[in-house]
Amino acid sequence: MNRRRLMTLAAGLPLMTDAFAQTTRSLRRVRPGDPGWPSEEEWRKLDATVGGRLAKVASPLQACRQAPDGAACTALFRDLKNPWAVGDNVALTQTTGWADAWASAPSSHAVAAQGAADVAAAVDFARRHRLRLAVKGGGHSYQGTSCAADSLLVWTRAINRVELHEGFVPQGSGGAPQPAISLGAGCVWLHAYAAAAKAGRYVQGGGCMTVGVAGLIQSGGFGSFSKRFGLAAAGLLEAEVVTADGGIRIANAHSHPDLFWALKGGGGGSFGVVTRLTLRTHALPELFGAVFATIRARSHTAYRALVERFVAFYRERLFSPTWGEQVQFRPDNALVVGMVFQGIDAAAATATWQPMFDWVAARPADFTMAAPPTVVAVPARHFWDADWLKANGAEFILEDNRPGAAEGNVFWRNNLDEAGWFLHAYESAWMPSALTETSGQPRLVEALFAGSRHWPVSLHFNKGLAGAPAEAISAARDTATNPAAADAFALAIAAAAGPPAFAGIPGHGPDLATAHRNRSRVAAAMAELRRLTPRHGSYVSESDYFEKDWRDAFWGDNYDRLRKVKDRYDPDGLFFVHHGVGSEDWSPDGFTRLN
Repeated sequence: MNRRRLMTLAAGLPLMTDAFAQTTRSLRRVRPGDPGWPSEEEWRKLDATVGGRLAKVASPLQACRQAPDGAACTALFRDLKNPWAVGDNVALTQTTGWADAWASAPSSHAVAAQGAADVAAAVDFARRHRLRLAVKGGGHSYQGTSCAADSLLVWTRAINRVELHEGFVPQGSGGAPQPAISLGAGCVWLHAYAAAAKAGRYVQGGGCMTVGVAGLIQSGGFGSFSKRFGLAAAGLLEAEVVTADGGIRIANAHSHPDLFWALKGGGGGSFGVVTRLTLRTHALPELFGAVFATIRARSHTAYRALVERFVAFYRERLFSPTWGEQVQFRPDNALVVGMVFQGIDAAAATATWQPMFDWVAARPADFTMAAPPTVVAVPARHFWDADWLKANGAEFILEDNRPGAAEGNVFWRNNLDEAGWFLHAYESAWMPSALTETSGQPRLVEALFAGSRHWPVSLHFNKGLAGAPAEAISAARDTATNPAAADAFALAIAAAAGPPAFAGIPGHGPDLATAHRNRSRVAAAMAELRRLTPRHGSYVSESDYFEKDWRDAFWGDNYDRLRKVKDRYDPDGLFFVHHGVGSEDWSPDGFTRLN
């Protein structure tokens, strides 16, 4: 190389080094203390832009570190069993963590947004300063997607307006008006259901009252009555969403249709921040109801016969839009029934189940009713009416017990275990409807029996759309949700969890030895069911944190299309969640771009 060429290269070296350093920086988000972290003056400017709604977040665990036996720490762990209290705390999430996976940790700063303009300001700030961005509405994510340490949090809880429409027409469509409901992203399903029911309407959402509406819709969304009304995301008519460029967009079938499709089941936190959703409503049935029972077999042989009888009974009497929710198969040879119905009365529900209960009663040497059958039916207009539930169904609900809490803050008693829980394992798999046919039933029975030897296994019938009306199935196929859901008669779930737990907090640390044992048992149970279908699929909101083939499991053949939408609206990957669309480009913590 001649001297002139060498000198030319040497002169350009600083520029090349600077360019390389800039490229390296552009692939890494900043943390507090890093060069590039916003100055106090820049944070103040953001605060002014959002009307004083920016806060620096302090961890409530600090009180426990200072005084583990103190009143403040005791109050914190009491509140962690109250989903309303958790939802009202910017630093907490409904799941406290997952063994060997993630731990709930507060953001550095949070914008308590009151509208799309606040969200847009936060998104723009995060993009310009290369910050890790997190979004929280209801905060119910099992996989920790609604929190991230060292991040800027967009907190949508205050965006909770509910508006009913007698005749809604999506912008730009010119179509026929239809009944609908518009919900702010921070709204929870109790308030959505209650408002719709008061108007004689029903909106399909989630089963848990305190789940946020936006996260559920973006994950697909199943509720107790999905077997009749379909996938929650399929009811989406229009969404207001802030995209990575800070723009506020209206997405529907006519405006940004690709983004609209992706928001219907493509996973929350990957494509933008949804600030408002408008959902189709349906005529409210006259009655909703439930059937509860626990049947225990006196031997393994008898239990196998019980499983066999129930599987056949389900196909004969329950495989229809009328019935939803679940039955659990347990290692103690118990079959636990907790199913719901709609559109029929208690007498009709009792008549439906009578052949099953008669079969059990005729075999006292083999079976006992550990919990006698209970059949209840209530006026659908009161199903989410807090005052009515307190007076007429207090055994089914719990109340927000904080001083000064809103009187309408109630939640289903059977969701108490999920409040603040620390997950050990959670696995799910779609069960193809062919398994309910006569030729498939022996394989299903054997898998349920074998799986239940390891750990309780539940079939959530409302989370599989086979048996639903044809229009509900067709609408589900027009979403980003794994197509396996439309062909499944149920979602099989096995899970294990412990009480609220945080590492390093005396008396409240996670029991990892127990977690590891439980994880092995859950895995063994689900392995029996997954043998039934090689490409089982899994529901993104209720799935294994460690799912290896997550793209196919969550979205199947829809993933490539979702990735194209991601690349169009968020080419730089501002929006990151664990196992979200495009997350394969980033390190597990979402701070370093890999390609």
